[in-house]
Amino acid sequence: MSGNFGSDNVTGAHPAILDALVAANTGAAASYGADEVSTRLEARLAAVFEHEVTVFPVISGTAANSLALAQLCPPWGAILCETGAHVAVDECGAPTVFTGGGTLWTMDGEAGRLRPGDLRARLAGSRAGDQHQVQPAALTLTQATECGTVYTPAEVQALAEMAHGHGLGVHMDGARFANALVHLGCAPADVTWRAGVDVLSLGATKNGALMAEAVVFFDRAKAENFLYRRKRMGHLVSKMRFLSAQLEAWLADDLWLRLARQANACAARLAHGLGQRGLALEWPVEANEIFVRLPVALAEALEGAGFHFYAWGDPPTNGAPGLYRLVTAWNSTDVGIDAFLTTLDALRPAAA
Repeated sequence: MSGNFGSDNVTGAHPAILDALVAANTGAAASYGADEVSTRLEARLAAVFEHEVTVFPVISGTAANSLALAQLCPPWGAILCETGAHVAVDECGAPTVFTGGGTLWTMDGEAGRLRPGDLRARLAGSRAGDQHQVQPAALTLTQATECGTVYTPAEVQALAEMAHGHGLGVHMDGARFANALVHLGCAPADVTWRAGVDVLSLGATKNGALMAEAVVFFDRAKAENFLYRRKRMGHLVSKMRFLSAQLEAWLADDLWLRLARQANACAARLAHGLGQRGLALEWPVEANEIFVRLPVALAEALEGAGFHFYAWGDPPTNGAPGLYRLVTAWNSTDVGIDAFLTTLDALRPAAA
């Protein structure tokens, strides 16, 4: 990854996953998910989550989220989410298209996390049963959040109980689920189905896979007819074994957790170094994203020195520091983090 902190999408795939693809490439296999690898994957995920599951591999997080939410939300329904959620900001209206017209209702959270009060207030403002109004149908939670923070099992449970009490299904966008899990140190079940999550978009692409995500239904009744939905929306891959092989290798011997642990450790090292230098972190660093306030001149100088990261939010005014996002990944190293901090030290006086 060297000096590219733009995203955990900029990395390549882990060698074990590439090896699994090569192995899956040998000989012929049944198509459309009827292969042995895909069958093993569902059993493997059932063991990981300590629960019977129904699993549908897809190639992108947008597909996983939008297909899952379409299963929970009818065209006249609303999907409730935090204002900065990926489904609201970065999926180009895909959830609306996949649901056939479903609406997104956004709520401002705290450091990317919704609170029960946020959800309670939004639901209180809806007119349940009024045929003239969009009806709330699904709650989606991002884990880890777009601010790099993490929901605890108790926080998920409180929101899920409220959502279920109003007849909503509960979806979790787990593009960085492994990073959240490493931070929490709990069992995967504790922050998903035991906490009330009905369906999870489990993301591997940001954490070592080439391109592989999975829609994991814990409430298997909610998966009814999903196979037709996936096909109709163009996400049934004929050579499914190549998606399933990535996910199987990713889960084997806890590789997914080891890769996430490396990314999180590098993020913690970078956050500590920035804090030592008196630079303000916008939110707690609980996964692998760091949001830091930097003088614009210093950020530009770091970019000029070959480091890449993103400006976040509105441009600063009146000489105020800007907000920048840096993301570490499974192949980030202490050497790379220290090189960034050393360069920052060298550039800081000139950029002051």
